[in-house]
Amino acid sequence: MINKAIVLGATGGTGTVIIAELLRRGIETVAFGRSMPKLEQLAAKLGRPAGLSLETGDVFRADDIYKAARGADVIFHSASVPYHEMAAKLLPMGEAVMEAANRLGARVVAVDGIYPYGRRVNEQPVDEEHPKNPHTRKGKVKLEFERMFFSPRWSGTKGMIVRLPDYYGPTANEASYLGSTLEAVAAGKPGIFIGNMNVPREYVYLPDAAVMMVELALREEAYGQNWNIPGAGVISGKEIIRIAREAAGSSKLVIPVGAAGLSLLGLFVPVMKEIVEMLYLTKEPLRLSGAKYERVVGPVPATSFEQGITATIHSLQNRAAK
Repeated sequence: MINKAIVLGATGGTGTVIIAELLRRGIETVAFGRSMPKLEQLAAKLGRPAGLSLETGDVFRADDIYKAARGADVIFHSASVPYHEMAAKLLPMGEAVMEAANRLGARVVAVDGIYPYGRRVNEQPVDEEHPKNPHTRKGKVKLEFERMFFSPRWSGTKGMIVRLPDYYGPTANEASYLGSTLEAVAAGKPGIFIGNMNVPREYVYLPDAAVMMVELALREEAYGQNWNIPGAGVISGKEIIRIAREAAGSSKLVIPVGAAGLSLLGLFVPVMKEIVEMLYLTKEPLRLSGAKYERVVGPVPATSFEQGITATIHSLQNRAAK
């Protein structure tokens, strides 16, 4: 049971949907972030529900997290760092979260991705027991995070890591591969698509992911493990753009961008250059198995791409019109 939870990285795409799902279930929720104005905007977007409170602080400071999380049963760690800062900042941030949780005796749900698995394997889809052999810097840092997270030195807390593939949804932003693409289509502007548009890849609709993450957080037996959060299937970039254009009533150009284009964009936006080493995932997609989730919880929520992309485009358009 969860009576109270705190969400770190509350105003990010993943944090926002986790908060909405917790509140939907009547769970008292603390939104934690650096900026009170951004937290206030989030509260307004959610209709300022009675069960929501706002706390500011630095996610790299265990004392800040500790003060904000007092009384919480679960800490949802959905705070992230930009690609170009991951090597330097991911582990210190994780250490602060775990130190605070250890002092509080609160459980932790850490939101992560698929980078630690490394290159595509023959066995698809991949389950949670598959060996992790990262070949990129970011994948290696993510694996270091996992080892730190499950270290026996955190004897006062229990945690789980939930792994998402690429994701999309109304709250997704530039931190996701599809965020800026769908924003451009919704606005009727030319856009870019990162990677090969012909190769089908797995994407999870963020509201579906939030349901799965909270369902797992409610189960004591789920802690101490990795969990896959799979999407509704695979879809190509061309099909994504087709659905998005139909929903938006727009047919502006969307250009696929590869290593050369990202390197050029990286001269102006550093994070773009750092995405280059992860482009292998757009050519050799990796799919996640949901079999373990189904055994413990039940059917995987699977909003169709047609429905999810359409809802995302309409939500972005409504937001821009206000």
